[in-house]
Amino acid sequence: MKGKKILLGVTGSIAAYKSALLVRLLVKLGAEVQVIMSKSATDFITPLTLSTLSKNPVLIDFQKDKTGEWNNHVDLGLWADLMLIAPASANTIAKMANGLCDNLLLATYLSARCPVWVCPAMDLDMFAHPSTLNNLKKLQIFDNQIIEPNEGELASGLFGKGRMAEPEEIVTFLNQFFLQKEQQNRLEGKKVLITAGATREYIDPVRFISNNSSGKMGYAIAEELASQGAKVTLISGKTALEIKHQLIHRIDVESATEMYEATINQVADNDIIIHCAAVADYTPKVRANHKIKKKESELTIELVKTQDIAKEVSNLLQPHQFHVGFALETDNELKNASDKLQRKKFDMIILNSLQDQGAGFEHDTNKITVLDKNGKQTDFPLKSKKELAKDIVRLIIENGKY
Repeated sequence: MKGKKILLGVTGSIAAYKSALLVRLLVKLGAEVQVIMSKSATDFITPLTLSTLSKNPVLIDFQKDKTGEWNNHVDLGLWADLMLIAPASANTIAKMANGLCDNLLLATYLSARCPVWVCPAMDLDMFAHPSTLNNLKKLQIFDNQIIEPNEGELASGLFGKGRMAEPEEIVTFLNQFFLQKEQQNRLEGKKVLITAGATREYIDPVRFISNNSSGKMGYAIAEELASQGAKVTLISGKTALEIKHQLIHRIDVESATEMYEATINQVADNDIIIHCAAVADYTPKVRANHKIKKKESELTIELVKTQDIAKEVSNLLQPHQFHVGFALETDNELKNASDKLQRKKFDMIILNSLQDQGAGFEHDTNKITVLDKNGKQTDFPLKSKKELAKDIVRLIIENGKY
């Protein structure tokens, strides 16, 4: 955050009082902060407070005085490394989404070439209204980042989602963003092998044993690795997902045996190996050549163990290779993940639990705990798999010293 130029837009919301602490935290971290207020924001907090804390005059109007001197919104938009609108009222969000421009803050937003982050703050029914949700989706389409509001007691006395994220949370998001920007292309020249998705173990030509893995987490990690400059080989089970980055080479497989063979063939040529696929532990001993017909009696299928891909890879590892595993658990999560970390010689393991609502298979979100071989534990709250992919890649870069 040190030396970063932050444009802070403050709009008309009771949460404007939080902007004072937000400015103080940003300045304390070494950022240069320029505050722009809407006129309605001055009803909730004084410009004097924010100018004192930011050590810069607060800007509200286009015209500075009667001499014709003005606050140049174009220059402001070019000056900033990041524009943060906190709090962002429903009114301002609607204007941003539809290109309206009736004050200095909105003119600066439309002129900004830097990343824009938005922190909504409003009553729960306003936030949940389809028009507001649609406006927020529009802002995301414009590549603006939304920091979701929290649940809690609101100014109306109601309890629900609409409280602006706390200043400490916002600063954490911004810190991570700038850190990730600095780490861009940190993996240039590195080769990464990652498995993703579910395997299928066929009983007969039409039936198979599998699981609910969508491949979303593995694909998100592959995309993030490629965005950091890595050349990625993605060994994928069946999935509806598509590859979007030119640095990703996808190898399609179906069974655990096919994934085993493809992985083993690629191991020696990669610097980082990540096991994200949900590989079947067992497969039918005999696969029928024809569809098995329904019978009156019970059907017994004998299963045999599949080859342990991660364990075999651990026996082939060279000192320079970084080994990452995943663990999906339902009980004794930390102990089981820690045991797996040691047993399969992982440098890092990502644990997610089926006990966590909104996490695991098929969801767009996940909640994870990362353990490394030095005993460090890092917990991440429920967030999108794309955001978690950034966190995971950041830890790989830090632990692998890339």
